[in-house]
Amino acid sequence: MSRVLILDFGSQFTQLIARRIREEGVFCEVHPPTRDAEWIRAYDPAAIILSGGPASVYDEGVPTADLEVLSIGVPILGICYGMQLIARLLGGDVVKADRHEYGRAEFQVQRASGLFEGFANGDATQVWMSHADSMTEPPPGFQVLGRTENSIAAIWSEERDIWGVQFHPEVAHTTRGDEIIRNFLFEIADCERNWTPASIIDHQIATIQEKVGGAEVICGLSGGVDSSVAAALVQKAIGDQLTCIFVDTGLLRKKERASVEKIYSDHMGLRVEVVDASDQFLSQLAGIEDPEEKRTRIGHTFIDVFEEAAGRFGDAKFLVQGTLYPDVIESVSVWGPSVTIKSHHNVGGLRPDHPFELIEPLRELFKDEVRAVGRELGLAEEIVGRHPFPGPGLAIRILGAVTREKLDTLREVDAIYIEEIRASGLYDDIWQAFAVLLPVRSVGVMGDARTYENVVALRAVTSRDGMTADWFPFPHEALSRISSRIMNEVEGVNRVTYDVSSKPPATIEWE
Repeated sequence: MSRVLILDFGSQFTQLIARRIREEGVFCEVHPPTRDAEWIRAYDPAAIILSGGPASVYDEGVPTADLEVLSIGVPILGICYGMQLIARLLGGDVVKADRHEYGRAEFQVQRASGLFEGFANGDATQVWMSHADSMTEPPPGFQVLGRTENSIAAIWSEERDIWGVQFHPEVAHTTRGDEIIRNFLFEIADCERNWTPASIIDHQIATIQEKVGGAEVICGLSGGVDSSVAAALVQKAIGDQLTCIFVDTGLLRKKERASVEKIYSDHMGLRVEVVDASDQFLSQLAGIEDPEEKRTRIGHTFIDVFEEAAGRFGDAKFLVQGTLYPDVIESVSVWGPSVTIKSHHNVGGLRPDHPFELIEPLRELFKDEVRAVGRELGLAEEIVGRHPFPGPGLAIRILGAVTREKLDTLREVDAIYIEEIRASGLYDDIWQAFAVLLPVRSVGVMGDARTYENVVALRAVTSRDGMTADWFPFPHEALSRISSRIMNEVEGVNRVTYDVSSKPPATIEWE
């Protein structure tokens, strides 16, 4: 199977590179730049990509690569910092730029072949830049393939089969970036398209069976896409060795428990045990305002519940989690020096001494890959098409301390919001939609009387993979109807706001 190795130098776009490659049906993995030439030869990649990063190649102590990696004998593509590092290692000149380039820029193609197959010499195309340094002289033996107004923006060595671009082809704002990536994969590296939902399932089934043997396994179901697909995949691998535990944390959406119980038993045929631990979770969250502390306490409480449940439902040795690739990269610098943004419930909340060995069959997948796997497994669209819902539930959509009263208020707001989105035919156009209860009150007027009640914020975003997102442009009439219903039907709310922040700089969730 063709596979591409990405060496991560710390760019927040590194996972987008991986995502774009997988969209082309080619398997890839992200690893730290400390992988040496011996390890890489054993890995046997069809091609290597050096990612971008926030450092300057001429500074002390910045991430670098084994020089011998550039002589492995497979095609190499350097992106942004990756291109500058290639230049630095092979004798080119990289200096602090007189003019920085951030955002959109116009790139002019000077050699329309190889990486720019399908372009024409002199073509001008929009690219996305993010650099404060510039290459003033390419390394010996390299040709300049294109420029922007301010910098050398593409290079190539025919002898070494090394390519470099100063811009980010993986970002949607580079209008022909997908073509450039396809050219590298198929015209230059001769990769095969064999990364498919079916191949993912086959690989994971074999891996799970080998790891588990005849042991008992438990899976925590949340009702969301990730845990549902993870459970279905593990069940396909080991059958009745799997017991699924649905924990009612008291942090779920309105009527969520009854809905997901029906889905799991009637449609998926899973063996599900329901544990009502709402009092336990609410007790642990009492008075806690810090979002990271909330996540940690919820994660620890989950394990306490699972330890107790494991004793009742079998001697389980393994715990299934629906951890995804974006969860991992946003939580810890697993592969390289990428900056940590926040911890995720599935990644950062577990106690170091928890008694289970983890099974995370979706850990290397993006959300739309998970959905594709779910469809391949035969799950209903009602399951695989659901918007993401965070493991900590409504606890991180109540800013400040969580109380039963606040949860009840937010459930009602959320139910109206989602109901109206579905009624308007907009649900499938939105990546994720939810309401947030803010820790502020505002003055209002209801029935000629002054009120001083809660404020809620509505959030809806569009996205390809959750790594970047933009706010959804609601039709005014739909937003007006949602707001009117919330204020008229939910006691204690007298103001509704709509969040128009993109990611970055904001995150999708508020906490």
